[in-house]
Amino acid sequence: MARPREFDTDDAIRNAMSVFWEKGYQDASLPDLLEGMGLTRGSLYKAFKDKKTLFLLVLEHYEDAAVGAAQARLSDPGIPDGRDRILGLFEASAAVALEGDHRGCLLCTAAAGFEMSDPEIAAAVQQGLEGIRAGLETALRASPVHHALDDAARRALANVLLTHYIGLRVLARSHLPLGAVETSVQGVARLLEAQAA
Repeated sequence: MARPREFDTDDAIRNAMSVFWEKGYQDASLPDLLEGMGLTRGSLYKAFKDKKTLFLLVLEHYEDAAVGAAQARLSDPGIPDGRDRILGLFEASAAVALEGDHRGCLLCTAAAGFEMSDPEIAAAVQQGLEGIRAGLETALRASPVHHALDDAARRALANVLLTHYIGLRVLARSHLPLGAVETSVQGVARLLEAQAA
């Protein structure tokens, strides 16, 4: 009879997420993961098979939490103007960095990393970023000055905004002077104004 697992899988995945978020996929070593998760090598491999499988579970968890939160903000009916929803997302992301959290976005960090050479990881990252892009499109539809865009133009603008979002979150991780983060948010506001003109 197999012994019951002596740890909570969700807690272990959350702890692994913290390690990957801080160090990145490539630089998160097995000892880092074991220490961060509070597991033995045998327990980690028995529960999660290998580092890549664990990372895919972490990305899934991150997508449910972080991407879900971004989509909720971008579709919030309590904020009638979709432009305000978009600016709110960027301002909140900048505020986190300005408060000293330089982890950025786990998906954005992965998107810029060597791990994207793995097709399964690349697909998981793309799925998460697609969720944010779809949320941006939803917000643009709710913007009085952008709702008249045709589908192709709205998608193109959402893609540009996603590129800015990824850039902002990578900037936050880079420890560049924080003025660069603030300037990025101002650039998004100007972009939305220019599209409205």
